[in-house]
Amino acid sequence: MSGTVEHNERELLLRLQSGDTSAFKELYNQYKLRLTANLLRVLKSPDLVEDVLQDVFLGIWENRSNIDTERSIKPYLFQSIANKAKNIFRKAVNEQKFRDYLLPDWEESYSPIDDLLTVNDNKQLLNVLLDQLSPQQRKVYTLCKLEGESYRKTAELLGISETTVNTHIRNANQTLKELVQKDPGFLRAAFSAFVLWVLQ
Repeated sequence: MSGTVEHNERELLLRLQSGDTSAFKELYNQYKLRLTANLLRVLKSPDLVEDVLQDVFLGIWENRSNIDTERSIKPYLFQSIANKAKNIFRKAVNEQKFRDYLLPDWEESYSPIDDLLTVNDNKQLLNVLLDQLSPQQRKVYTLCKLEGESYRKTAELLGISETTVNTHIRNANQTLKELVQKDPGFLRAAFSAFVLWVLQ
């Protein structure tokens, strides 16, 4: 665990370390809503979210004697849910039944390039993604997503209509979603990048 700990949290962790169940409930209630919100953005399933939270907090209770009361527990909690979410996605990649259950909801709201742009260490993966697009789609995506231009400005620069810009972006997203479905290697990398962005 890393990060400084505030006085109130240190007292809470000391109580938890000594086996105080009320301290455990207080810790759970303190972080549950934020952890749940972050996990739902990734997993899209309340049941999976509940499973992850139970695993994380059960682990904290079972290992309470090893808690470092001089460090904030917050970084540990968020790292733990990120790790468990990544494990779920690895399972989705490797097991078709689980993948079929998880992937449709994830694809519904996921734009691969948008999320990879927020992760500094994924430039190579981003370039691989952009290479899957047609030249015009790549120009549109580069202007709108990489350079932050509006649809109107992009249309003016490329001599096309805003409707055409929107169509290019929609079609590009469809191309990328198909790549996610067909390429387990890319799926694993994209999931990892997405999880890191949302949960950390």
